[in-house]
Amino acid sequence: MKKGFLSIALIVSAYSQVFAQEAKVISDCIILYKVSVEDSKADSQFVKAMRGTTKVVYIKGAKSRSDLITPRFKQTTLFDEKSDSTIILRELGNTKYISYLTSTKRTEQNKKYEGIQFNPTTDKKTILGYECKKVVAKLGDGSTYNVYYTTSIIPSNKEYEYQFKDLPGFVLEYEAESEDGKTKISYTAAQITLVPVPVARFDIPKSGYRVL
Repeated sequence: MKKGFLSIALIVSAYSQVFAQEAKVISDCIILYKVSVEDSKADSQFVKAMRGTTKVVYIKGAKSRSDLITPRFKQTTLFDEKSDSTIILRELGNTKYISYLTSTKRTEQNKKYEGIQFNPTTDKKTILGYECKKVVAKLGDGSTYNVYYTTSIIPSNKEYEYQFKDLPGFVLEYEAESEDGKTKISYTAAQITLVPVPVARFDIPKSGYRVL
């Protein structure tokens, strides 16, 4: 009898561990990323211009919104996974622009990420209480950058960040290149809030923007 109870206890324990490790799909959340320039070779004026920059990502079901806020400009990217549509809003001073991207255009804009490879490492770190694995992303042009992601949670919108759509988890820290490709920029999650995101966050402005 004791052996029987022991076997049952071991089975229950094993199942408990499996379920404990299952990733939780997050359909409503807000993530604040702190943006910094760690590149020692970066231009001092660029570093100054990026100081205080933040990125806020909103996810609600199949919709996502990403706000990149710098001291000089703001860019918002609205993406709907169901309709595969992307809208980009840019604010530079009092001037506002809006761009509508088709699925084909979005793919073209992210062409450099096609065939991206994520090479695993043994490195790990904890970010906001989530254990994150480190992978080294390698692009087709040979450039590399570090990415930390957790498998504890998974975004309901897998393409909220195009280059990470094939990673089995949520990216909480990563590097990216500046538009001119000369400087590496770091994005680190500083806050994650698991609350219902207002639908109004994904409203598309009907006036006040010039179409690009």
